[in-house]
Amino acid sequence: MLEIKCFACNMIQENCYVVSDETHEGIIIDCGAFYESERKAIKKYISEKGIVLRHLVATHGHIDHNLGNRFVWESWGLKPEVHRSDEELMKSLPEQASSLCGIMMSDDDFSPVGKFLAADDVICFGSHQFTLLETPGHTPGSVFVYCAEENVAFSGDTLFHYSIGRTDFPGGSMFMLIQSLRMVCQLPDETRIYPGHGEETTIGTELAGNPYLDR
Repeated sequence: MLEIKCFACNMIQENCYVVSDETHEGIIIDCGAFYESERKAIKKYISEKGIVLRHLVATHGHIDHNLGNRFVWESWGLKPEVHRSDEELMKSLPEQASSLCGIMMSDDDFSPVGKFLAADDVICFGSHQFTLLETPGHTPGSVFVYCAEENVAFSGDTLFHYSIGRTDFPGGSMFMLIQSLRMVCQLPDETRIYPGHGEETTIGTELAGNPYLDR
């Protein structure tokens, strides 16, 4: 059984998830923790739960989902794992920090990428494994991080409750995003969706009320 804890982080209120299971192993998905209070809260939760972290996964390469990467690297020795198609975005994080968040940062404020992922990669921890569903559109390398056993998916900024991700940033494509949404609509209706911003939802809920979705 997965235990999922969400922390809303930074000036854009991005959802950072700590995911663990009964073995006390876990992963962090999209660590956007920027403020010290956010980092302390995440560290406190992991310590109190006795979680041994195995991976730091980024659903895509936008700055608000990666502001805490160096914090995770320094705290637990983990570097971000991100889809290969977002390599250029990961290289541009300092520029994104300035243009999107209005803050000055340098390469030294981020950790290097630990691994570039592809669709056939499996992310394992404890008794669970997650697969990657390639969902380009918001960014070229956007992914769903999906656990079929538990019917759980972390959608990044591809799918939100009754909305979808923007496509007007560099590398965005509405055509590709619509294709990605058609693919993820084939997941079971009961699949719980944990998005990069806002409240959790399900595929069934979105099919019933999200104007962008059409099975």
